[in-house]
Formats: sequence, C-alpha cells, structure tokens
Amino acid sequence: MPTLKFAVLPGDYIGPEVMTEALRVLEHAASAAGHALDYQIADIGGAGIDRHGQALPDATLALCREADAILFGSVGGPKWEKLPPAAQPERAALLPLRKAFNLFANIRPGLLYPELAEASPLKPARIPRGIDLVCIRELTGGIYFGRPKTTLTLENGERQACDTMVYRTGEIERVAAVAAATARARARRVCSVDKANVLETSVLWRETVTAWFAEKHPDIALTHMYVDNAAMQLVRDPGQFDVLFTENMFGDILSDEMASVCGSLGMMASASLGTAGNRHGKPFGLYEPAGGTAPDIAGRGIANPCAQILSAALMLRHSFGLDALAAKIEAAVRKTVTQDGIRTADIAFGRPPAGTRAMADAIIKNL
Repeated sequence: MPTLKFAVLPGDYIGPEVMTEALRVLEHAASAAGHALDYQIADIGGAGIDRHGQALPDATLALCREADAILFGSVGGPKWEKLPPAAQPERAALLPLRKAFNLFANIRPGLLYPELAEASPLKPARIPRGIDLVCIRELTGGIYFGRPKTTLTLENGERQACDTMVYRTGEIERVAAVAAATARARARRVCSVDKANVLETSVLWRETVTAWFAEKHPDIALTHMYVDNAAMQLVRDPGQFDVLFTENMFGDILSDEMASVCGSLGMMASASLGTAGNRHGKPFGLYEPAGGTAPDIAGRGIANPCAQILSAALMLRHSFGLDALAAKIEAAVRKTVTQDGIRTADIAFGRPPAGTRAMADAIIKNL
C-alpha cells in the first residue's frame, strides 16, 4: 500500500482545532485500510506572520513542494486586520499558494442532508430532498489575477482603481475538463454560468465552453445561464442544478451563496486542483473547509470538524485515487449526523450539542 505524503497547514483560530480531529479520522481510516500517513505540519496565515514574519513562510512553501497534496485549514481574523490589505493572511497566503501550484480548478460540493433541511434558510418545500450539487470554479484567471491592477491619482485629484479581467481559451478548456469529469460521475448535467450579454470575457467563455463540450462530451447536457439569474435560481430552486461551472469571481460569489443555502459552513468541504501531477499520477491539490477561522468560538472546543474531515476525504479521492476510502469517511460523517443525531452546535437544532472532539470520536466509531 502506498504512503500518503501531504503537507498540513492548520492556519489560525479554529483551524488547528478542526485539523487535529481531521488528522485523527484520517489516521484511523488509513491505518484500517493499510495505508501509512507521512505528513508534516507548518505555519500559514496569521501564524506564519507571528512566527516567521510571512503569511506564507519560505519553509512552508518548500514543505508543500515536497508533498503530494496540501491539507489546509483556514487563515486570517481580527488580529491581523490592521495590516495593509496585501499583507493580510487571506491575500498573502492563499492566493500565492494557488499561484505557486497553479491550482486552477476549485471543486466545492454543496450537500445538505435531508435530515438537516432546517439548517437551510430556504423553506423545506423548496428542498424536499435536501441539496446535492457541485460548483466548479476557475481559480487562477479572471479579474483576481489579471493585469494591470492599479490605483492612481488623476490630474483632477480623483483616485481611480483598475482591475483587469482576462481569460484565454486554454484556461477555459482545462477547467471545462474538470466540470465534465465531475458531471460524468454524477447526472451528466452542467450549467455554465457567465455574463455573455455584457462582458467580452464571458462571450469567449460561452463560445469556448459550447464548442469544447460539443466536441469532447456531446453526451453531457450543457446549458448556459447569466450569473444574475443563476444567483436567483440558486435560492429559488437549487435542485435544478447538478454541476454549476463558472469563472473565478462569479464562482467565488455563487459558491458562497450555495454554502449558505446548504446551511452550515461547518459541513462544506472543497478541493483546488492544479495542473501538475504528483507521485501517484494524480493531480496535486489543496483541500480546505469552505468556512473561515471563526474567531468568536476559537479555543472553546465547539467548532464543527466535519468540513475539515470531508476535505480530507476529497484529498484521498482526488490526489491519491482512494475513492473507496474517501467514500467510507463521507458515509461515516453522514451516519453520525443523520442516523446517530450527533451534531455540533451549528447543526444541533435543540439537541444537546457535541464538542469538536466528541464529533470526531463518533465519526471514527462509525468508520
């Protein structure tokens, strides 16, 4: 059995708390399946700033380069908000990591078990079977990375800022392949989201996506939707979507909206895949919860570890090819939450809430 080598970057506030439990679950599941774990823990984000003077320390980046995947926690919080924007943990740690490893495709499952329907802000009638969709977001192009990106003072004294949205056909096609692979494992339906009635980049996006799917995957049902309508439809009837596929900024917004309608960020995992392969012939990837550092509950032992645990399962699936082991962890989380009714405070709904460690203990038992 192969050794699973990955870097562990817990981050800030609740990041280390939930990461500890995710590693316990991983160790239990991998050991039972005969796999050895080889991981090292390194500082990132605010912890990197405090201990090394860098949100992404050189030693952390070097550790990641030696690994086959990155299991990431969450970074940032009020302690570092007075730093210049470019030096704050979110911008100075995560974006450079994405760039360093060309993590171009973000996969964020939007899953709400029917038993947790009351966690959603939507009326139960709108989600009679819960929610089960996936958002595929292009992650290294578009307006977040386009150049020029400037702020200047005009002759009349006004300040002017400029961001540039840029896409190339190759960038669109490679993330389209991820959307197609995701759809092929599900219901073979993709809804591509753009703003082709206004933006030149969206015109290119729609033309490229249409031609690529027609040539490569004509059996996958492809539809298109403007981003403003997609935002409305996601809260009106999320069940109409299976795979949502879109560019960087739209995906940032829509995936967060999806997480909101799915109830608790404590249940939302994500994967960011790169162009490079690892020693196992699988994509190098970064795996992280969709939520933040939750400073208000840090240190209290009440944070929900499920998103971090489910992110670890995504790592097993995408970067190590261990689909069965990933599915086993996902099933254990589901059984714990739904059949056993063991839940942290964010999804307790009147039940006595379990703590972070007790939640992980129950998941390990169900493995």
